[in-house]
Amino acid sequence: MSKSASIFAASQQPLTLALLVLPQASILEVASTLDPMRAANRHLGTDSYRWRVVSPNGRAVPLTCGIELPSNGPLAAAEGADALVVIAGYQQWLGATPALIRELSRMAPRFAAVGGIDAGAWVLARAGLLNGYKATVHWEDHEDFATAHPGVDVQPSRFVIDRNRFTAGGAAPAADLMLHLIRARHGPALALQTAASFITTARDGHEPQVSSRKADPRLDPRVAAAIARMERRLDQPETAAETARAIGLSPRRLEQIFSENLGLTPAAYALSLRLQAARRMITDTRHPLAEVALRCGFSSASSLSRAFSAKFGMAPSRLR
Repeated sequence: MSKSASIFAASQQPLTLALLVLPQASILEVASTLDPMRAANRHLGTDSYRWRVVSPNGRAVPLTCGIELPSNGPLAAAEGADALVVIAGYQQWLGATPALIRELSRMAPRFAAVGGIDAGAWVLARAGLLNGYKATVHWEDHEDFATAHPGVDVQPSRFVIDRNRFTAGGAAPAADLMLHLIRARHGPALALQTAASFITTARDGHEPQVSSRKADPRLDPRVAAAIARMERRLDQPETAAETARAIGLSPRRLEQIFSENLGLTPAAYALSLRLQAARRMITDTRHPLAEVALRCGFSSASSLSRAFSAKFGMAPSRLR
């Protein structure tokens, strides 16, 4: 197709996507990108959507689940595709070497569109391919991404399409993005049929990645309210007594309903939330441990290390 034509427009012409999958990407993100095209082809009865998988070194890609994804070759094998989609997840900087970034920057103009799924946006931004564009990235990375790449207009949306660039925040938004692509090219009926194949419905790109917690009928609403407060205050945690007062309960009553619903005290649950957030930051970023500690509500790296070791049986440094 013409390099000036949008891939998100009505067309009966076959569309070929090249997926550059980096090591430690999620199999769900790969499937969310590929399977809607496969299902659309089944409903159409033709191969209107085509794809190939490429990798940084041209060999099979190890995914987070331990499965290796076969590859059709290195990035050069993407030549001739209509669009290039970069799929990346944990520690994207290890797979996106300076040489790969240079090659990506050089090859990008050859495609009608270039996109990124999850941490794929980091790779595109490092190649200078998102400067001056709106884009999104996984919600856990929004702040760090915006700081690292001030030339990118970062949106909290599920997926963003800006001219010949598109990004999605993760696996579920990737599926939404692909259903949007199918709808744009072949109409709403095919998009509905494709979504029905997976017993799902498409969500709009402008919807936020993180929305208000839906009420869990199995959970006391007062417990849900307390948890929501804890999640909003990871960096400045409050005492269980302060949480109880904020939602109109006595500390003793809050502890009682937490025990009944979760089998934990409010303090233990809040600490678990903060340690899980610290674990994600330790494995997924290169922030100094002292910064991780402050952003997760610990007074120092040593206090985080003690709590982390007690929870996970290892020092935070061992994860790196």
